[in-house]
Amino acid sequence: MNEKEFNEMFSRTTNFKTNRFHPLVWINGDPIIGENVYIGGMSEVNAKGAKIVIGNNCDISSFVAINCADSHKKCIQISNDVERKDIVLEDNVFVGSHSVIKGGAHIGHHSVIAAGTIVDGVKIPPHSLVFGNPMRVKPEYYLKRSQKNDST
Repeated sequence: MNEKEFNEMFSRTTNFKTNRFHPLVWINGDPIIGENVYIGGMSEVNAKGAKIVIGNNCDISSFVAINCADSHKKCIQISNDVERKDIVLEDNVFVGSHSVIKGGAHIGHHSVIAAGTIVDGVKIPPHSLVFGNPMRVKPEYYLKRSQKNDST
């Protein structure tokens, strides 16, 4: 059995859709994913019920959750619905291993999400470094380095 046949069989026997990244990347819904994007194994992109956009040239490490859904209010019976919010990763975003991108997040281009970071549903400026739990944002952390590369 070749790799393509295995991936098709795996997709038929699980709820993992065949994708261009890795057989163990779970994509739910219909996210918009740009060109030259890498998504590592054991990661999830849950776009069911909301819009997720991942720009060009993004690198999403293994064990990353990009999840538009938040069901905690439904679970504790203070709402009847799962809350779903859009997520945007602009071009050239790096997301480190074991990070979580929550619904409502909008991550500016050329930003880095450090490993293990939980990104809240807020707007992150371009060229930022985001790290920790609770998350901390260093806006424009990579801006001067980027400008140096542009001038050479």
